[in-house]
Amino acid sequence: MKRNAIIYWITTIFVALIMGISGGMAFVHSEVFMKALAQLGYPKYFSNILGWGKLIGVAALLAPGMPRLKEWAYAGLTITVVSAVYSHFSSGSGLLALEPLITLAALAISYFTRAGARRLPDSVTL
Repeated sequence: MKRNAIIYWITTIFVALIMGISGGMAFVHSEVFMKALAQLGYPKYFSNILGWGKLIGVAALLAPGMPRLKEWAYAGLTITVVSAVYSHFSSGSGLLALEPLITLAALAISYFTRAGARRLPDSVTL
């Protein structure tokens, strides 16, 4: 039990840092982020959508309780990371396209090692 808790918190904090930093960069329209977004072919306003989405997702993951909200946060962050892989791959980023898979792996480990209080009961449907 304790081992799972340690693994959960290490992976969750890693995901929160990655998504929090990139969400913050998107939110404030940092020059580095905006340049990367343009290279992927996205419009400037997409930065606002990514920034808000990532920051809200991180807040939901770290907040106590609210298992249904956490399910949605995991789903949303997974879609964001998979979309990043596809976007980098489609724009010709080469092996850089595989980098977000590290975050995806950490997100999956966080999801599967979370405590029962952070899960929806088996009888609850989404």
